[in-house]
Amino acid sequence: MSTPGVLSFTLQGWEQVLAKVKRALVYLDAACAESLHWGCGPTRLMEAVGGPVCHLREFQPNAVGGNAEQPKAVFVLSCLLKGRTVETLRDIISRSHFQYCVVVTALSHAVHLTANHVPAAAAAELEGQQPVFEQLEEKLCEWMGNMNYTAEVLHVPLLLAPIAPYLALTPAFASLFPLLSQDIHLLNSARPDKRRLGSLGEVDSTALTPELILQMRCLVSGLSSLCEHLGVREECFAVGALSRVIAADLANYVPAKNRRKTAAGRASVVFVDRTLDLTGAVGHHGDNLAEKIISVLPQLPGHTNDVMVNMEELTALQTQEEDQNVIAPGCLAQANDLAAKALWEALLNTKHKEAVMEVRRHLVEAASRENLPIKMSMGRVTPGQLTSYIQLFKNNLKALRNHCGILQLGLATVQTLKHPQTAKWDNFLAFERLLLQSIGESGMSVVLNQLLPMFKPSTQRTNDDYGPEELLILLTYVYSVIGEFTVDKDLGEAEEKVKKALVQVFCEESELSPLLQKITGCDSATNLTFHKSKIAVDELFSSLWDIAGARSLMKEFKSVYVPGNHTHQ
Repeated sequence: MSTPGVLSFTLQGWEQVLAKVKRALVYLDAACAESLHWGCGPTRLMEAVGGPVCHLREFQPNAVGGNAEQPKAVFVLSCLLKGRTVETLRDIISRSHFQYCVVVTALSHAVHLTANHVPAAAAAELEGQQPVFEQLEEKLCEWMGNMNYTAEVLHVPLLLAPIAPYLALTPAFASLFPLLSQDIHLLNSARPDKRRLGSLGEVDSTALTPELILQMRCLVSGLSSLCEHLGVREECFAVGALSRVIAADLANYVPAKNRRKTAAGRASVVFVDRTLDLTGAVGHHGDNLAEKIISVLPQLPGHTNDVMVNMEELTALQTQEEDQNVIAPGCLAQANDLAAKALWEALLNTKHKEAVMEVRRHLVEAASRENLPIKMSMGRVTPGQLTSYIQLFKNNLKALRNHCGILQLGLATVQTLKHPQTAKWDNFLAFERLLLQSIGESGMSVVLNQLLPMFKPSTQRTNDDYGPEELLILLTYVYSVIGEFTVDKDLGEAEEKVKKALVQVFCEESELSPLLQKITGCDSATNLTFHKSKIAVDELFSSLWDIAGARSLMKEFKSVYVPGNHTHQ
């Protein structure tokens, strides 16, 4: 294997899993499926299973069990082996005919001891022993109905989804978010009056909820395994309240202390609370095609970091809206296609214009290799031009198979370039640039008053106007980039006008998106009353104020922009 990195770490973990899955039913949870998706691809898993039929199933309570001809099961899980997870294991195994069960957990035995409230001193005495895993192995045999059947429980650190050789994400921790000032009230509710927290700066691990401590320890366990794979003795740095607690936990994590004694290399690990600068996450400054693809195409179900690519262009089907799911979607992850991986890395690394030209070059080269009748054209790359190249592969099954990854990325590019949301990208960028110019000379109230005409109910909106989710993006950008501001009468009045307009926008939506359902607590527009909408908007602005004040405790880096004026950004 090449130089140790995020990809080799992930592949090494999956090799251990693949060694266990021959002729097995394989159950995966969403986070592990996403790690597989980006790491080595489901094809590798299916090849390792072998046999005429490959059964991959989602790990969930109502998952189909195994029949008499399926005696072996492998469960690959990102979560702790306790509570609902163990109940689901029991339910699946009890309705099956398994004689051999393997449970792979992405979390170490040390984390399971923490979850079972084993004191640190007692845990230290158990070095080399795995009582939690051994007890579960006995339970697995009990559920299979014969204590002589085979059960294995093992830890494999399937922490990462490697998006690129230098970039990896952690799907299992997609919901782990930095603390906001409003969370202090929640943390104080479980503390005596004399030990109440005054600000986020006072938060340490003893102040956190048991659930958050456990989630944090799960992340630390995975990061420690990554450092072990890299062979490094890490030095931890942190910016932000939650980052500081996580960095301290990694520094004091007992297995990590033992590992550092023999590590040959050195590394710096920097933790940063995302709330300190949300402008990078919601802004449109980046001239990057991959960012636009991920922003505008629909999310791949069950995934946090991939999108659905409509593959209808390569078929003879003419699907209607009601049966659009007949054709399986394409995606961005192409773990086993070297040419497609090279193109994907180009999309991540280059500017928009260069990336589109790179897509054209890959399509032209693929068509040339297959001797397809391609008509070369230079100059500006258009969606129509890329579509004409893609359609050359349409009736050639061999060419489709050979270049399926390139074609998926090509279609993702075409669909992004033609997407109405892409046309709005420049509108967002124009507003953000105007804001950066004006905040040096204008107050927050002026900015909010500039924003107010953009708040339009669905009945008054055109395709060029902003919908509710887009308005939330703009508000998040405004409050994050401006940071702390002076509260005065003008600001109070401007904010009330914006809140009133946003309540109206929410109330008049004919259909609530999943995000609006989460924000309002209503599953449909008919259940959303004016009162519920007002409560949701008030809570939203409370969070926006916390985001604006996120850098207030910092001595340096209190601002993420250099004030401009009406002539310079």
